[in-house]
Amino acid sequence: MNLPYYFFIAIRYLKSKKKNKGISINTLISTGGVAVGVMALLVVLSVMSGFHEDLQKKILGVNSHMVILSYRGYIDEYKSIIEKIKSEKEIISSSPFVMGQVMVSSGRKAHGVFIRGIDPITENETTDVGKYLKDGKLEDLSNIQDMPKIILGRELASSLGVFRGDTITVLSPTGNIGPLGMLPKIKQFKVVGIFEVGMFEYDSNLVITHIRSAQEFFDMKDSITGIEIRLKDIYRASSIREHLQSNLEFPLFVKDWMQMNRNLFSALKLEKFAMFIILILIILVASFNIISTLIMNVIEKRREIAILKAMGATDNGIMSIFMLQGLIIGIIGTMIGIIGGYSLCYILNTYQIIKLPADVYYLSHLPVKTKLTDFIIVSISAITISFLSTIYPALQASRLNPVEPLRYE
Repeated sequence: MNLPYYFFIAIRYLKSKKKNKGISINTLISTGGVAVGVMALLVVLSVMSGFHEDLQKKILGVNSHMVILSYRGYIDEYKSIIEKIKSEKEIISSSPFVMGQVMVSSGRKAHGVFIRGIDPITENETTDVGKYLKDGKLEDLSNIQDMPKIILGRELASSLGVFRGDTITVLSPTGNIGPLGMLPKIKQFKVVGIFEVGMFEYDSNLVITHIRSAQEFFDMKDSITGIEIRLKDIYRASSIREHLQSNLEFPLFVKDWMQMNRNLFSALKLEKFAMFIILILIILVASFNIISTLIMNVIEKRREIAILKAMGATDNGIMSIFMLQGLIIGIIGTMIGIIGGYSLCYILNTYQIIKLPADVYYLSHLPVKTKLTDFIIVSISAITISFLSTIYPALQASRLNPVEPLRYE
């Protein structure tokens, strides 16, 4: 394969002569700068992707992928709706639920929480909340003959000072109307389980009971708050939601997990983008090293450039020499950075070197998730910046007058 002459000259110019060792050192520094920038950027983006995935996993572990609700606040004929959506190919399972706000208390301690009434059998198929139970199981909620049962989050149980087998009081601000106005409804529940999701929001503000216990407590008879739905592909939730919505009549409406957690995931996405912009500055600094290296190379090779022009080399050919030189530095630095970044991510994920305090972050180690898209975007950005940094020195070389360097030869 015959390559253009400027390709071989560009490679030779990366090597310095014995009398001028500074050029080769600058080349190494420029390559190392690009490599360090790419490696740092990949590691930070992978860590942020790890946090994003872990948070998403915990949220979808407690909540369903999609819910059907009503503008009235309750759904009466929900069994026919469940039968209707079972025919959808993208839906794995569905389960009715009752949701309300109450206050739970034990002794002198009290806390406002959300209470969710579930069907233990279908709930295991719709959400992963059963996997987070540290004590007890969802089936224990079904035994409601003597007293209704309840499952608490670990943080809530700790703040109330209760354990499995203890009894707590559940109070609803909406109850029966008496002579003096609205009377709160109070009922005793037995704690049959403790769950720990790893998110303070759920572990301290959510309690779970049987759907019949919740219906009786809120006087809902056979009505429910909504229907939980589990999907085959969570990333197709938006299109499936629109399809379901078109098949449901008012006052029913559908919300997917992206809508319900839009603010949180939008903030994480914005933070990841901000970190990308900040860390790309490291590669920009490395590009200044490339510029300075090429400018020094142009100054050193003035005589050789003049000879090449005298032999018939065009301005575009001279430009190509120095643009290729900078591009090679960028490509080599990017490849080293990719290898180093992936290796460091693998070490962090496999050996869990960086430990985190579990009581603060609810994570035992730094989560790392490598994504091909992150590697591609970072690689293209680094090579593009390296290439753009070659334009000015290459233009200076192409504009060199061959007469001046050769006048006194």
